[in-house]
Amino acid sequence: MNTEYKLDNPVWYSLAESHKKHTLKSGTTHFYNPEYCAFAAFNEPSNNESDLMTYAKSVPSFFVFGVKPKLPKSLQIKHELLCLQMIIRDRIAITYMEEIVKLDQSHRAALLQLVQMVYPEYFKSKTADLGNYYGIFKENQLIAITGERMQMDNFIEVSAVITHPDHIGKGYAKQLVAHTTNAIFEQQKTPFLHVAEANVGAVKLYEKLGFSTRIKIKIWQVSEKTQEECKS
Repeated sequence: MNTEYKLDNPVWYSLAESHKKHTLKSGTTHFYNPEYCAFAAFNEPSNNESDLMTYAKSVPSFFVFGVKPKLPKSLQIKHELLCLQMIIRDRIAITYMEEIVKLDQSHRAALLQLVQMVYPEYFKSKTADLGNYYGIFKENQLIAITGERMQMDNFIEVSAVITHPDHIGKGYAKQLVAHTTNAIFEQQKTPFLHVAEANVGAVKLYEKLGFSTRIKIKIWQVSEKTQEECKS
């Protein structure tokens, strides 16, 4: 049975399947526990406004993938990001030039420090508990990571492709994405990822590795309005 349709609503199906234990439910809307990531999802159009208001009080902002959410007057779209959702069907043939380390709790502080340089809004204190994370060290410093975020019965998202600014352009992201992708295939699941359409360099890298664009998908960042913004 082809279950690829679930990728059209990846947050919903991740919370309904592999990440069910991280689900917070409010009415017809599902949310990730904000300690793991601030994502919201609904399976069909309905009145989600009160559910979103409740969640917004627990996080500085949160993200909705796909259909633009209908918001109450107290919330706003803070940012809109057009992404490519890319998927790969076969293992990546690659010769690894660096030692790749599976990260554990002893590496957590270094991982969070690196993430804060690039993706502070997407990555929370327990995001790394959602899947496996891998890194490359140089002189005992963690300088590049990649890992797994959203997970379903048949799919796992490759995420957090991050390289320290001082080490960009050395091929670390390529090796880590390939390693993470192949590790997902070993779990008998299909890897997918999201990348900003405007990030041409990253898109080309993923295409060279064998990923292809499945759909374009928007990510809506939602936040509460300030008192001044509510008055305007």
